Amino acid sequence: MVEVIVFAEGPTEEQFIKRVVAPALRPLQVFLKPQMLKTSQEARGGAINFDRLKFNARNTLRQHPAAVLTTLLDLYGLDTSFPGFEQAKSKPDLSSRVTHLNAALHRELVAYVGCRPERFIAHIQPYEFEGLLFSDTQALSQTEPGWQTGGVQLAAVRAAFETPEHINNSIETKPSRRLEQLLQPGYKKTRHGPLAAERVTLAAMERECPHFRLWVAALRNSGGNHP
Repeated sequence: MVEVIVFAEGPTEEQFIKRVVAPALRPLQVFLKPQMLKTSQEARGGAINFDRLKFNARNTLRQHPAAVLTTLLDLYGLDTSFPGFEQAKSKPDLSSRVTHLNAALHRELVAYVGCRPERFIAHIQPYEFEGLLFSDTQALSQTEPGWQTGGVQLAAVRAAFETPEHINNSIETKPSRRLEQLLQPGYKKTRHGPLAAERVTLAAMERECPHFRLWVAALRNSGGNHP
């Protein structure tokens, strides 16, 4: 068995790990434990910079010498302090951009902590958690009574992009904003996010979202590593 600590960006992602991802990996003896990082004296969750991430990563991996660490961070709003950030801007497509960021994050954090490479799985999710919910827009539209009326519009958004992970990166067109605008009652992240994810299912997300699929595969395979 292996314990995998997940640095989750916020409470929605934390509940997503607990309710959707962790149960699927438990039979493989891979036990996910999400946690949010402190972003101030009073608060946890939200965007974090690389210094805060690596400080917490070092402490966590030292306190849990048999654990693996991973991240679930949004590409949208990623802090500019993350390694490879500027170079990633010049990459020709989303896939190469995220691949570059994950590789740079893995390299820099492992070097800083001084741990074996297999103890850290870097994952930055394009563009944000809500993109995953577009993996099955019919299931998504059944999350809340009244949302069915937005089903056609949700399907149209999904059809306009290569994958749910490509639903684009701006304040007005990011996935969460589209859900807020298209659905009534309006999408509330902490209330609706985990519920919708359960409806959509992990299998649909893996089928439709290639970067997410690679991450989940790495988590499954972590059960064969003994740090």
